[in-house]
Amino acid sequence: MKFSGWYGIVVGLMMVMMWVFFLASGQVPELETEPLSIYFHLVAEFATAVLLFVAGIGLLKNCQRAKKTFLVAAGMLVYTVINSPGYYAQRSEWAFVVMFGIILIVAIASIFSVAKHLKN
Repeated sequence: MKFSGWYGIVVGLMMVMMWVFFLASGQVPELETEPLSIYFHLVAEFATAVLLFVAGIGLLKNCQRAKKTFLVAAGMLVYTVINSPGYYAQRSEWAFVVMFGIILIVAIASIFSVAKHLKN
């Protein structure tokens, strides 16, 4: 489960860093064109990132509750990596689509890894 813990921490941090970069560099035109939609999206993204980070730390510390927290966070991540590639595919930014595919595959593997260690 150490891999899943580190995965949660790294992906959570990378999500925050990606959005901070995009926002700081003015690469989020939806702030002007669809502000409510992007604000809700950002809240969901940051909530996912924070929960992944917290759950990852908990997994590394062998906290029993972290397993269930990680499963919730990873479920949120699965949703976002299925939903988000459409935006980038529409813009023909295929590197991002591939990146999301890789994140999805590893997220699913991490979910199975943590789920097999759950106690009823």
